Amino acid sequence: MTKQVLIVDDDDHLRELVQACLEDLGGWKTLTAPSGKEALKIAQTAPIDAILLDVSMPDMDGFVVFEKLQQHNVSQSIPVILLTARVLPSDRDRFARMGIAGVISKPFEPITISQQVADILGWD
Repeated sequence: MTKQVLIVDDDDHLRELVQACLEDLGGWKTLTAPSGKEALKIAQTAPIDAILLDVSMPDMDGFVVFEKLQQHNVSQSIPVILLTARVLPSDRDRFARMGIAGVISKPFEPITISQQVADILGWD
């Protein structure tokens, strides 16, 4: 069965780039959301196998979105991978303790992002 990934980023160009990479190179279905609020709606209603979540968004940052996902039975088991430009080694430990599946640093390599997602989630 094909995996379905929700891509959450307020940058239209970046969201479209990630979507094209995951669909064309990963062979997965994708849904997209330009905001945390929209992402929470989709996560409650659509079958999602993973979420790629931007940390820096204007309305609600990725950490708030992650906390809200954890508050609902439907979405708390969905693995979340953060997309962020600012990652310190100490952040990776904190993210792991929070239950975040992994981190992909921006800028990322478009050709390898689907493989990075697969590696983090153990999808082959």
